[in-house]
Order: sequence, then structure tokens, then C-alpha cells
Amino acid sequence: MFWWSRAVFYQVYPRSFCDSNGDGVGDLDGVTAKLDYLQRLGVDAIWLNPVTVSPMADHGYDVADPRDVDPLFGGLGALDRLIDAAHRRDIKITMDLVPNHTSSAHPWFQAALAAGPGSDQRERYIFRDGTGPDGIHPPNNWVSVFGGPAWTRVIEPDGNPGQWYLHLFDAEQPDLNWDNPEVFDDLEKTLRFWLERGVDGFRIDVAHGMAKPPGLPDMTITDTALLRNDDDDPRFNHDGVHEIHRYIRSVLNDYPDAVAIGEVWVHDNEQFARYLRPDELHLGFNFRLVKAMFDAEQIRDAIENSLTAAAIEGATPTWTLSNHDVDREVTRYGGGDVGLSRARAMALVMLALPGAVFIYNGEELGLPNVDLPDEVLQDPVWERSGHTERGRDGCRVPIPWHGDEPPFGFSTNPATWLPMPPEWAAVTVEKQLGAPDSTLSFFLRALELRRNRGEFEGFTIEWLPTPPDTLMFRLDGGLVCVLNAGAPPIPLPAGELLLASGELVDGMLSPNAAAWLV
Repeated sequence: MFWWSRAVFYQVYPRSFCDSNGDGVGDLDGVTAKLDYLQRLGVDAIWLNPVTVSPMADHGYDVADPRDVDPLFGGLGALDRLIDAAHRRDIKITMDLVPNHTSSAHPWFQAALAAGPGSDQRERYIFRDGTGPDGIHPPNNWVSVFGGPAWTRVIEPDGNPGQWYLHLFDAEQPDLNWDNPEVFDDLEKTLRFWLERGVDGFRIDVAHGMAKPPGLPDMTITDTALLRNDDDDPRFNHDGVHEIHRYIRSVLNDYPDAVAIGEVWVHDNEQFARYLRPDELHLGFNFRLVKAMFDAEQIRDAIENSLTAAAIEGATPTWTLSNHDVDREVTRYGGGDVGLSRARAMALVMLALPGAVFIYNGEELGLPNVDLPDEVLQDPVWERSGHTERGRDGCRVPIPWHGDEPPFGFSTNPATWLPMPPEWAAVTVEKQLGAPDSTLSFFLRALELRRNRGEFEGFTIEWLPTPPDTLMFRLDGGLVCVLNAGAPPIPLPAGELLLASGELVDGMLSPNAAAWLV
């Protein structure tokens, strides 16, 4: 069994985790400083959001140099220090890989602008002539995932308006042309650069999006809302993407312990499974649990489909409840005490499921989204949507470590890159470690049980009969997980209670709670 088959990955959003130099932005030396905390938590691997050189138009997902670390995060030396320190603690390091696009500040794109139409430099990206008189209209009707058109017109070297370039995201993120062998060659250089430095694998951004269909046909639905693309969207899930993943896998095969994890927003099980064929990705993010409401039927459907999709190719299922792109689950599940209770319950469900799990930093503290004032919002979604979508900043507010007022030990600088709410004084790591009934203490216990008890073994589950609005399943190893998403308390089956996410009521499981039994 590979190390990642049952791994607990902890997603670190570096600019929000810990600031080591007082500039108000988290960095890699800050992550290194908190490795003892992550070791105590019991994680097997860290997934780092992008730390490569970038103008930060999309907080690192606009990469100007894929083979260097941005000074904002401490430079290449800081990453080397983190890798060494993490490996000494038996914690793996995986990095974000962004192969769909580069920054508009990337030397390749700057050369493409200077070289003009028909040049080899432009063939590295997707430049097209416009339509209508003098090419005044975009080549097709595609919209950006962040809002607005997916095309931007350039001024040619002669000073006149000219071709258009494709960007599925921000205008500062031009899409690469994966029909060009140069793009493949450069990706291999990037993969080997990091693997040789000791990186243990990659989370592949927009893993369903790199290849584009011939002719770039129009979209039938131009819904610009973030992450609402469907399986009929011509911008994504084109067959050619699988050649790219086979290429990535061929490189990783030279590093047998390395893992490739795809961000795959594909809903159809058979289509999703194609990314997990033996010569493609090792793991694919399945977002069904993220999309499910706190509803027993929806949750069961999400679990069944996720297991089915992975089983088609005999792959390892993955589970996650949150990340840097979606509202935190406490907020999604209703906010306040109810949202927190439901989030804790869902953590038990997720951690009971067979396969790999991904925890987003702050999830173990029960953090909610923060309702930030308009003037501090930085996500490009806010501007590109014409201020109709607030974007993702609310789930990216820095982590509170200790103390009674902002910045709660995250930084020595009170002017953190996003403001921290004063009420987070009650949920700092320090306070929660000292409280046996806190969400952090609950996560510590849950992860310890998952790591050490044989009842969690196996890769299939058996559904057991339960009352309406509840669900219960048993793992091969014998663990039973019960979720009460209904209103009345429910009796628990016979067995030893290992852990419950909420208090029992006369021996019964209360609403918005889950339990583990053996």
C-alpha cells in the first residue's frame, strides 16, 4: 500500500498560516515553525498552495517562474528548510502545480506579446484573431471562471489592436497551448526540479482544464459563477487532457514514492474515473462531499458516487470538506453553534471513510468564514464579477494561534494581509489545546483513533439500516459510523463508543452529531 493510500493531507494556505518576518503575510519559515503542531495533530503530508514566483494577481496561481520560490514566502532556501524539517518528522510535502496557465508576467508571455502574430512565441499560448469588423469581437463566447470574458485583446508591436488571448481565469493568467511540445518539455523541467529537491508530489490545479477542444466551440451556457462549470462545458474535460496526465505520470514514475493529485471538477463517475487510470493520476479530488448539504440522503449519495468513481479504476478514494476555494463548512452548514456541530459531525463521517483525506488549515479549529468589508477584498472574482460575487477571501483569513487580540500570534504585525476578527480570541490554537471539549481537541482524538485503531482498515463500506434523516455504515475493519442529520435523538447500535461529535442525550445520539463505535 502506498503512503498516500490512507494519508491525512493538511492543506496549508501559506500566506494565512504563520508569518515569520512581520510583514503581515504568512511564509514558509512560518510553516516550518509550526511543524511540531502539525506533527501533534497527526498529519501525514502537507499540501502547500502556490509559493512560486508570482505577481500575486490570483495569490500565486499566476506563476511567473515555476522553478523558484517567491521572496514573499522566503525564497528557495525557505522551502528547502521546510522540506528538511518536515521529512525529519515523517511529514511529506506536496506542492501546487499550475499547468493550465502562466502569469502574464512570465517571460514566455512577454516574448509572445513582443513577437507578434504567427510567431513561435505566440504558439505557446492560445492567441486567435477576433471576429467582426477589424476583429473587434472575441474569437468565441467563452467566459472566465472569475467572471467577464475569457479573452483579452492585445496591442501589437505596431501599436494597433490585434489578436486576442484566452484566459479561463484572470486576464493576468493566459492559458498555455498544450498542443505545443515546448509546453510539455517545460513542465517536465518543472516537475524534475522540485522532485529532485525532495518534494513528495503535486496537487495539480485545474487538472480537467489544460487541453482545449478543436475549433474552440461556443458555450451553450455562459454562467460565470465560480466553480459552477458542468460536464457539458467546452472549456473543461476535453479528451486531450489525459495525454497530459499520462505525460506527468511518466515523469513521476521515475520517483516511485511521489504522488499526483488532480483537482478534477468532473461530476460523471465514468468521466471522473478516467483521470485515475493506472497511467494517469494517483488521486483525484472528488468534491461531492463539499457540494452536499447537511442532509443524510445527499451525504450518502456523495459517498456512494465517490466510492463508485474510484472503484471503476481500482483507485484510492479521496475526501474533503473544504479548501481555499469554497466557504468553510461551519458557514455552509448554517453557521454559529449549529454549523459548528454539523461540521464536527461531518469530520467524523469523512475521517471514517476509506482512502485519503484532506483537511484545510483552520478546519480543525472550527473556523467559520469571515464576513470581510468590501474595501479589503482581494480575490479577483470580486472585481471581475462586477462586485456580484464576493470571492474566496472569507475562507482565507489568517490562522489564530494565541493571545487575546488580533493578530493572535499569526504575525507581529497587526496589519495582516486580511483582517482577523476580534472574536477569534475564543478559538485560538492555544485556548483550544487547553480545553478538552474544543474542536481542536476533538480533531486530535479523532485523528489519533484513525491512525492507531485497526477497525479503520479496509476500502469498502457496508450501509446499515437507520431511521429517516440518518445514516450508518460499517468499515471492513469493524468501525461503525453513525450520523444524525435529523431532529430527534436516535439510539446508538450496540458496541463500544469510541468518539462522538456531540453530547449524548440519555444514551442517544443528539441531532447534528455523529459517533464512532466498535
